[in-house]
Amino acid sequence: MTSLAVSSAPDSLHTDRRIRLGFGGVLRAESIKLLSLRSTWWTLASTVVVMALFALAQAASLQMLAEQSELAGAPGPAMQGAEVVSGGYQFGMLTVAVLGILAITGEYSTGMIRSTLTAVPSRIPVLAAKAVVLSVLTVVVGAVGLVVSYAVTLPMLTRHDLVPALDAPDTWQVFGGMIYFLVTVALFSLGAGTIIQHSSGAITTVLGFLLLLPMILPYITLDWVQELMTCLPVSAATAFLALDDRLALAGDLTPWRGVLVVALYPAATVAAGAVLLHRRDA
Repeated sequence: MTSLAVSSAPDSLHTDRRIRLGFGGVLRAESIKLLSLRSTWWTLASTVVVMALFALAQAASLQMLAEQSELAGAPGPAMQGAEVVSGGYQFGMLTVAVLGILAITGEYSTGMIRSTLTAVPSRIPVLAAKAVVLSVLTVVVGAVGLVVSYAVTLPMLTRHDLVPALDAPDTWQVFGGMIYFLVTVALFSLGAGTIIQHSSGAITTVLGFLLLLPMILPYITLDWVQELMTCLPVSAATAFLALDDRLALAGDLTPWRGVLVVALYPAATVAAGAVLLHRRDA
């Protein structure tokens, strides 16, 4: 009896250590899960490519815009070099949104979410770890996208004397604002995926919200609808991403108010997703 009790004690201690998974362990597990997927690397690579190609297209159109302004006899919006380099965020946000959704819905589709929540019964650390890993990946891919976009557009920007000054506050407002916006889109999508749980439904909902609403609402001439449109994520982001007021869609929002408005969307979806993740079955 004594030997049996002694021999069973180490097994009990080993089991307790295995169950008590700290946040560092959860963070490592989530980073391994996300980075081990081939789709993650394809999504990250496509984000960089799309951002660079769109920036290159904008840089190539500078000459045409200048000629059109001369023919019209009036100056058009003064496009800044930093806006050209970062212009690909409008398409980069789509791939980042898909990555944020698949980071959680992929586990629901394969059934892995049950093992994940069994290993971490408190559940909320799982979502927090996914948010941290996703944010770091988005910052890295956004920075790489900026560097590549800067490199490919540099010859054209030099020709038009629009090379962004790296010691200018406006340049870092746009560059930093672009990365910030991509992170908020990724977290907004993560929260939406946690709420909806299905990849196709979450992708349709998020992309519809980011793309379709800004296209539809301008045709509704009600004053309150137009005010609402300025507070949508893409519109509010132009408060700190557009240096020329004529290119901004944020109405009277100042850059810092735009930052706060954009932050409300991921805060709402991630909070709602955390509540539902805690309450409902996997």
